[in-house]
Amino acid sequence: MPPKRTAAVLAAITVSALALAALGGGPATARTAPDRASAPVVTRAALDPALVEGRGARVDFLEQEAENAATDGTVIGPDRTAYSLPAEASGRKAVRLAPGEYVEFTLPAAADAVTVRYSLPDAPGGGGITAPLDLTVGGKNRRTMTLTSQYSWLYNQYPFTNDPRAGLLHPDWWITECGCVPAATTPAPVITKPFRPHHMYDEQRLLLGRTHPAGAKVRLTVPAGSRADWTVIDLLDSQLVGAPHVETAAANVLLFGADPTGRRDSADALDRAIAFARRHRLPVYLPPGTYQVNRHVIVDQVTVTGAGSWYTTVKGKDVGFYGKEASAGGSRGVHLSRFAVEGDVRERVDTDQVNAIGGAMNDSTIDRMYLHHTKVGLWFDGPMRGVRVTDNVITDQIADGLNLHTGVTDSLVRDNFVRGTGDDGLAMWSEKTADARNTFDRNTVQTPTLANGIAVYGGADTTVSGNLVADPVREGSALHVGARFGAEPFTGSLRIADNTTVRAGTYELNWNIGLGAIWFYALDRSIDAADVRATGNAFLDSTYNAIMLVTDWPMKDTHRIENVHFEDTRVDGTGTSVVSARTAGSASFENVDARNVGAVGVNNCGSFNFPATGSEFGLVDHGGNDGGGTTGPWLAAWELPNTLTCDDRPPVVPPPPPARW
Repeated sequence: MPPKRTAAVLAAITVSALALAALGGGPATARTAPDRASAPVVTRAALDPALVEGRGARVDFLEQEAENAATDGTVIGPDRTAYSLPAEASGRKAVRLAPGEYVEFTLPAAADAVTVRYSLPDAPGGGGITAPLDLTVGGKNRRTMTLTSQYSWLYNQYPFTNDPRAGLLHPDWWITECGCVPAATTPAPVITKPFRPHHMYDEQRLLLGRTHPAGAKVRLTVPAGSRADWTVIDLLDSQLVGAPHVETAAANVLLFGADPTGRRDSADALDRAIAFARRHRLPVYLPPGTYQVNRHVIVDQVTVTGAGSWYTTVKGKDVGFYGKEASAGGSRGVHLSRFAVEGDVRERVDTDQVNAIGGAMNDSTIDRMYLHHTKVGLWFDGPMRGVRVTDNVITDQIADGLNLHTGVTDSLVRDNFVRGTGDDGLAMWSEKTADARNTFDRNTVQTPTLANGIAVYGGADTTVSGNLVADPVREGSALHVGARFGAEPFTGSLRIADNTTVRAGTYELNWNIGLGAIWFYALDRSIDAADVRATGNAFLDSTYNAIMLVTDWPMKDTHRIENVHFEDTRVDGTGTSVVSARTAGSASFENVDARNVGAVGVNNCGSFNFPATGSEFGLVDHGGNDGGGTTGPWLAAWELPNTLTCDDRPPVVPPPPPARW
């Protein structure tokens, strides 16, 4: 990137965001009238479902945003500024409740279970608090949920801390807030504390005890005596769970000494049940209950199934279901389904193996699981092949939702719902050994608080298709193709097809620029050996540009991005350009239609050498590239093939909300 420079205005904005976040704020609108029309507004990624039809996970719950419900609280947002409560909310809005205030949802369909996504303040010294939230249906059947912020609120620089009072973890790093290296600056800058608060939300699920009909009113009320100064409600998911699943011909863990009350540790009982089941070729069954497990359970050639993720929970410190290490041959024939894994991870320690599911699992399946409060939902260390991860819900992880790491091949990740991760939602990382022939298809990733929704780091013959990615917050974006982190090169083909991104493109703190909704990054090497086809994608309401191609500044004259082809693409709203090129190389465009573009269609900086021959990055027009914005056609003849149109940090023009094309 170009040399970093002080941005006083940005620093002031960032400091304001810090203060607002500490107060539970962000921009707020007037209170919503309690008698507001109560017809249910069902959304997907906070949008009209028609705008994302056919994209994302096919889930069995319906999403309702709190800002669309009846409330006597205060709507906060919209705001995309990192370190603010609205920025980390779905749709960049939420409702803040003081003690005594409520938000009320109307059920759009019959339901017997709800999920509440919320935020509470941290304790003054960190570590979180607990506070009640009352739930009634039709004014009756009051239940009190005990919310907690013990798994929320990280601060400071990577790898973060739970202490809001801590000074800089890396004072020798350059930071945007002062445009300086604090340890090398005299006088030393004053850094506002808490510094960079993030990971502010959590969620809690509740079975309602019986089925309530469509039209029933679900009211969430903060009791008058709550110890929380404020409670922010982001959304309510409602669904019909039905009866528990029963597995009769199975090794029932209760017969091997497992405790469904969660008072005693059941790890040894699970081991005994698994050993018996393998000998007798039976599945292992976990009936309804909560099972305390405080270590890894090693699984190989076995099926473990529960009564459903709402009924069977395996929880504890260091809990996880792991295949054998790849160096030992890995496990195979593992099938995990229908239970929840509830961890107890409150800080990020990258060397800790505290993932819900891990190790190497060949020819295995993981489906219909609920993974919550672990470091990573699923982290597979290969070489391994043939894992299928389908129909899972992965939320509130300290790091990634899922990572296919090192030589994972011939695997499928489909119909998973991922929300509130602390790093990439879904990732393939070809560290040392290339991943190959893997597919991410029809997944939904919402509100990753750091990094990207879906990221591919090297590998061969990869497909990313039909996904829905919304609301990334900082230092990443929705879709990412990265030659970085020591990954093997991209080879063969990379197919990025029929995905939709919503409100994507974050502000990259270290570079002091905005990222594209999809961004290609040549850090360790060029991206030029694979045939990259981005086809049928839709980029909606992009905060900055829709498409970005970038090389790291020290490598700008040695690395390139080539063989990238964009076809049949729709861009509906950009804060700046359709394409931002900050690299040498080229890309082609065919039937890329755009509207509501906030700046010049192509921001072409090339390698920042500004030669008389034009930019080092060329654009190839294959026709059918229509539409534009405030400056005319987005791909105008005068921009081709490599006109320099470089504006290092163009002003942002917020686009109107996306609409049907």
